[in-house]
Amino acid sequence: MMDLSIFLGMVGVPQVILIAVILLLLFGGRKIPELMRGLGSGIKEFKDASKNDEDDKQSKPASNKE
Repeated sequence: MMDLSIFLGMVGVPQVILIAVILLLLFGGRKIPELMRGLGSGIKEFKDASKNDEDDKQSKPASNKE
Protein backbone atom coordinates (compact mmCIF):
# COMPACT_ATOMS: atom_id res chain seq x y z
CA MET A 1 0.00 0.00 0.00
CA MET A 2 1.29 3.46 -0.85
CA ASP A 3 2.47 5.53 2.11
CA LEU A 4 0.31 8.63 2.61
CA SER A 5 3.27 10.97 3.02
CA ILE A 6 4.68 9.87 -0.32
CA PHE A 7 1.32 10.47 -2.01
CA LEU A 8 0.93 13.93 -0.52
CA GLY A 9 4.49 14.80 -1.47
CA MET A 10 3.73 14.26 -5.15
CA VAL A 11 1.02 16.96 -5.32
CA GLY A 12 2.44 20.37 -6.15
CA VAL A 13 1.36 23.65 -7.68
CA PRO A 14 1.45 22.38 -11.30
CA GLN A 15 -0.77 19.43 -10.37
CA VAL A 16 -3.28 21.66 -8.57
CA ILE A 17 -3.43 24.00 -11.59
CA LEU A 18 -3.97 21.01 -13.89
CA ILE A 19 -6.81 19.72 -11.71
CA ALA A 20 -8.41 23.21 -11.67
CA VAL A 21 -8.23 23.45 -15.47
CA ILE A 22 -9.76 19.99 -15.88
CA LEU A 23 -12.59 20.90 -13.48
CA LEU A 24 -13.20 24.13 -15.37
CA LEU A 25 -13.38 22.25 -18.66
CA LEU A 26 -15.68 19.57 -17.27
CA PHE A 27 -18.15 21.74 -15.37
CA GLY A 28 -17.78 25.21 -16.85
CA GLY A 29 -17.37 28.51 -15.06
CA ARG A 30 -20.99 28.85 -13.95
CA LYS A 31 -21.36 25.42 -12.42
CA ILE A 32 -18.24 25.44 -10.18
CA PRO A 33 -19.54 28.04 -7.66
CA GLU A 34 -22.78 26.05 -7.35
CA LEU A 35 -20.79 22.87 -6.71
CA MET A 36 -18.64 24.59 -4.08
CA ARG A 37 -21.74 26.02 -2.37
CA GLY A 38 -23.25 22.55 -2.24
CA LEU A 39 -20.02 21.09 -0.90
CA GLY A 40 -19.82 23.79 1.77
CA SER A 41 -23.39 23.26 2.92
CA GLY A 42 -22.82 19.52 3.03
CA ILE A 43 -19.73 19.96 5.21
CA LYS A 44 -21.66 22.34 7.47
CA GLU A 45 -24.50 19.83 7.89
CA PHE A 46 -21.98 17.08 8.66
CA LYS A 47 -20.27 19.21 11.33
CA ASP A 48 -23.63 20.15 12.87
CA ALA A 49 -24.73 16.52 12.97
CA SER A 50 -21.46 15.37 14.54
CA LYS A 51 -21.68 18.19 17.11
CA ASN A 52 -25.26 17.21 17.96
CA ASP A 53 -24.17 13.59 18.31
CA GLU A 54 -21.38 14.57 20.72
CA ASP A 55 -23.81 16.75 22.70
CA ASP A 56 -26.28 13.85 22.94
CA LYS A 57 -23.57 11.50 24.20
CA GLN A 58 -22.44 13.98 26.84
CA SER A 59 -25.94 14.85 28.05
CA LYS A 60 -27.09 11.23 28.52
CA PRO A 61 -25.91 9.56 31.72
CA ALA A 62 -23.86 6.42 31.21
CA SER A 63 -25.71 3.31 32.30
CA ASN A 64 -24.98 -0.36 31.86
CA LYS A 65 -28.62 -1.44 31.91
CA GLU A 66 -29.66 -3.67 29.04
